[in-house]
Amino acid sequence: MLYFAYGSNLNHYQMKRRCKDSVFLKKINLQNFRLTFRSKYRAADIEPFKNSLVPGGLFEISKSDERKLDVYEDYPTLYKKYFFYYYGKKIMTYTMVKKTKFRFPTERYLNVIKRGYVDCNLDNKYLKKALSSSL
Repeated sequence: MLYFAYGSNLNHYQMKRRCKDSVFLKKINLQNFRLTFRSKYRAADIEPFKNSLVPGGLFEISKSDERKLDVYEDYPTLYKKYFFYYYGKKIMTYTMVKKTKFRFPTERYLNVIKRGYVDCNLDNKYLKKALSSSL
């Protein structure tokens, strides 16, 4: 199965610890969405937003990895699954069920994501934009 990571799961070390079968394939962009942070956990989320994009990492994961991610993402309570197609391939990601207002992420969590942006060779201007949209 193909999985799109856009938050802390971009971090290759964390993703490998969580999903031992996962393989990073390449970086891709999810069009017409934007990155934000919300909930009491101050976690990453995506929401539809015209003419914007969310850079992320495309991973191949096993059924067992998916079950582990479901637990980690508190599916279906905190996050629900969202499917989209990228060049004809079906890809799964997670998006928050309740769209609460913006909450700035903790420094520790943000550092895990920043490392993930480096691991996946992503342009962190989108991360900076998501963080500054609260100001």
